[in-house]
Amino acid sequence: MSEHLQAQDVMKSYRLLGIGATTLIGAQYGDELDYMAAAWAGVCDYDKGYAVVAGSHFTRKLIEKSGRFIICYPTVGIVEQTMKLGTISMNDDKDKIKNSGAELFEAEGFSMPLVKGCAAWLEYEVIQDKHSDNPYEMFFGKCVRAMSDSRVYSNNHWNFDQAPDHLRTLHYVAGGHFFAIGKEIVLPQYEE
Repeated sequence: MSEHLQAQDVMKSYRLLGIGATTLIGAQYGDELDYMAAAWAGVCDYDKGYAVVAGSHFTRKLIEKSGRFIICYPTVGIVEQTMKLGTISMNDDKDKIKNSGAELFEAEGFSMPLVKGCAAWLEYEVIQDKHSDNPYEMFFGKCVRAMSDSRVYSNNHWNFDQAPDHLRTLHYVAGGHFFAIGKEIVLPQYEE
């Protein structure tokens, strides 16, 4: 996998976030690391992004303490792990990441381990903004590093039309239903 990792220009990070896919939001403080699935994350300027993380989430506490967060795009290849990261809370299960089946890896320049099987990873430093606190529970961040899987994103463009199915990003609907770029994924055990 490492041969496909490619650093990206943070001033063009908006292009990575602009597709509106389901994200994993990660944060680490000390030895505590968490990733959660989130649909409300995206771009708000060339090198700025946002993530909405409710106050009850374990990940929020880590972001508040560390001043950093990761936004990454899970792919079809890790749809089951993504669903588990979104339905299990570290408030209830300290072994959440292990029990989800998600694999982590270290990447040069990133301050925390990343989830393997994503199409892109972006690290943000929190921008302190009195307006982003309650009631919105939103974090704004300045992108400090960005990396992609070159099989789906290179030269500042997504290349999904040439990508194998397992590398397509996920777009969550509800109740275990996802769309991939061009293809629906349904996990029957989560249907409503």
